[in-house]
Amino acid sequence: MIGKIKKGKSFGGCIRYVMGKDNAEIIDSDGVLLGNIREITDSFNYQRELNPKIKQPVGHIALSFKPEDKALLTDEFMAKIAREYMELMGIKNTQFILVRHHNTDNPHCHLVYNRIGYDGKVISSQGDYKRNEIATKLLKNKYGLTYAEGKGKTNVEKLHASERVKYEIFNAVKAALKCSGTWKEFNDYLLRRGIRLEFVKRVREIKRPEDIQGIRFTKDGQTFKASQISREFSFARLNALLSWKTSESQQESERKVQQGIPDGGHLLVSTGPGLFSPTNGTVPEEPLHQEELLRRRKKKKRRKGFGL
Repeated sequence: MIGKIKKGKSFGGCIRYVMGKDNAEIIDSDGVLLGNIREITDSFNYQRELNPKIKQPVGHIALSFKPEDKALLTDEFMAKIAREYMELMGIKNTQFILVRHHNTDNPHCHLVYNRIGYDGKVISSQGDYKRNEIATKLLKNKYGLTYAEGKGKTNVEKLHASERVKYEIFNAVKAALKCSGTWKEFNDYLLRRGIRLEFVKRVREIKRPEDIQGIRFTKDGQTFKASQISREFSFARLNALLSWKTSESQQESERKVQQGIPDGGHLLVSTGPGLFSPTNGTVPEEPLHQEELLRRRKKKKRRKGFGL
């Protein structure tokens, strides 16, 4: 069992989506006229006027279960689980409809609710992702529902384009971590698979790891935050696994073509789009050599001038 949370502005668009699937059926509801899509939408819109300042009054959560649990999930049992889920999520004293779909192998339903309660107060969404994680785990344990096997075993071919790219990035990052000891090795592995790694900066210029706020991955023109791929791929967690150190030969070659930024005896040097690695803090030799040549040329010209 998993819950996918969304918020929105239009009840009409959301209702048309959940009711527009083949064999969609409302298995539970409260405070809503169910005659047709227009009546359902109007019911939600009338109540949203109790607090018109709220720009996203639409609450939409898809609850999905594993195929192994299909025999257990009668409409009544699914509605019971959804009611308990709502209670754990703090979704109460408000309108809702629960719509079951039958268009996939995974039994699932869509909970559409009004974030404006019967009393005109808004149902807070603060911390809802964490509450969702706790609620689904409690219900899985309570009713013995099947746990997911992990993203690595997902059939990628059946996914929509954006979801497919997410899983491809997930699998590539997992594989990269198995054979990488440094950020550079990690980055090079991903680049070979068409994935670009980019750091999100806290400040204008990155000089040390503490200046990095997060990570983004880009593949096939689509960019995702690390948390959208998996929470285990946060910068803090990856940084605990990967080193900034490089081999001496690599440092020497990089020193000849890059300009370092001093930071307490160490340097963080750009080695590609968004990737940094430390060097030993010495000043690059080639720029000094060029300055010396320029100085000598000026002296030579000066001597010629005095000789005329």
